[in-house]
Parts: sequence; C-alpha cells; structure tokens
Amino acid sequence: MTSRSLTPDADAGMAGDSLGREAWRRLKQNKAAMASLWLLATITLVCVAGPWLTPWGLADVDWNAFGVAPTLDGGHWLGTDANGRDLLTRTLYGGRVSLSVALVATLVSLAIGVLYGAVSGYLGGRVDNLMMRFVDIMYSLPFMFLVILLMVVFGRNILLIYAAIGAVEWLDMARIVRGQTLALKRREFIEAAHALGVKDRKIVTRHLIPNAIGPVIVYVTLTVPKVILLESFLSFLGLGVQEPLTSWGVLISEGTDMMQTAPWMLLVPSVFLALTLFCLNFLGDGLRDALDPKTR
Repeated sequence: MTSRSLTPDADAGMAGDSLGREAWRRLKQNKAAMASLWLLATITLVCVAGPWLTPWGLADVDWNAFGVAPTLDGGHWLGTDANGRDLLTRTLYGGRVSLSVALVATLVSLAIGVLYGAVSGYLGGRVDNLMMRFVDIMYSLPFMFLVILLMVVFGRNILLIYAAIGAVEWLDMARIVRGQTLALKRREFIEAAHALGVKDRKIVTRHLIPNAIGPVIVYVTLTVPKVILLESFLSFLGLGVQEPLTSWGVLISEGTDMMQTAPWMLLVPSVFLALTLFCLNFLGDGLRDALDPKTR
C-alpha cells in the first residue's frame, strides 16, 4: 500500500477552495448582501437584454409623444423625454454604458494597483519608498481636474473615459495591496519559497497576490460605485458620454432641466442609479464580513 502526499501547491489550492466555500457560506447567511447580489444581477441582466425586448430604439422618436408621462396604454411604460424618445429604452442603454465604464475602469485600476502595490511591498527599502512617494504625489493632484484635462486634451471618447478613470483610481488599491504584502512577505510559506529557489516574479504572482485578494475584492465593490458616480458626474458636466450614446449621468443631467414639468425624466434614471449603488455597498459589507478571518 502506497501513501500519497500532497504538494505545497495542492495544499494551497485545497486551502483556497476551502476558504472560498467558507466565505460563500457566510455570505449566503447575510440576507442583505444576497438580496443586493440578486437585485444587482437583475439590473445588469435587464440593462444588457432589455433594449432588445423594447419596441423602441435608442434614438427612435415618437412624433406623437413628446414629454409624455409614464403610462401603460401608449407603449411608453416609463414615459418619454422632451424629444419623444422612450425613457425606458434610453435608461437601459444608459445602464449598459454606466456599468461597462464602472467594470472596465475598475479592472484597469485593479490591474495597475495590485501589481504596483505587490511589487512595492515585496521589494521594500528604497524602491518601496520611491514608489510610495510617487503615489503621494499622485494623491496631491486633484483627480477630477486630471480626468477633465485628459478628456479635453485627447477628446471625449468612450474608451478614453475607461482609461482615464481607471488611471486615477488605482492609488488606494496599491496602498491596500502593499500593506497586505508587507504583512505576508515575512510568513513561513514565503520564506519556504525563497529557500526552494522560487523566482521573485512567481512569488509575487502565485503567492503574495492570491493571498492578498480578500481585501481587494471588498475594495472592488467600493470602487465600482465610486466609478459610476464619477462617470455620472462627468456626464452631468457634459464631459462624459456624448450622443448618440447615453448614460445614467447624461439622463439625470437632462432630467434636471425638466424637473418641474417632467419629473419622471429625473426620477427614472436616478432610481436605477441609486439601487445599483445601494446594492454594491451592501454587497461590499457582506463580502467584508465573509472574508474577515477574525469573525470565523
């Protein structure tokens, strides 16, 4: 009879799976977080598939319904805007843009911040000090001014919005990962990897970053609503998404101009935006509790 021993990588994989299952079990016990998760998934699905199910296109004009209030009889369930365009269709299209900007910009900031923070914390010494001083300099810059400057110089392209917002949202992520890396790099499994001759690049990518991912996941749920609000603010100022595209920020900006005569134009996109932000915040709180080792 032969015995089989697990390799360190297999042990780490089994431990990671166990921690993942435990975190999921704890998350399912949080009713607010689970309700937020399902509602957020529903909003995302409706925004992705909804425009294909409505009889109106993004720029279609109903010449008999300018600024019509919500009704179930006229084919415009959430009303129309001042130009006779279906508000439900435009809100769903706007959700596509707002959610995609939030997702892509967050992934950009995640990629930059996680790698930057892990390298800084792992190398330490003068390199860490120099890299963190650069972060401090970036913190001193007015981020909104920097984003607006990028938009003015390079144009108001939707892809540039992704890059510009992501490029200024990575600083907090870098500091969080750096702190986690400083705490992890003195652990026994990192010293064992050094003793086995594992290269620094593999230590960072296969050991440090995966073990620091818990706080990063929680922070991502906080970054997404922050990015959505930033995109909405830019669109509100007229520096974000441009016609023929739209976003929740653009629709809210248009709704404020008609707030007294057509309040539904402001209310409809605001409700979608508020529900999304609430769901992300509750989900972030739930993930924080589920991944917190002190509460296990």
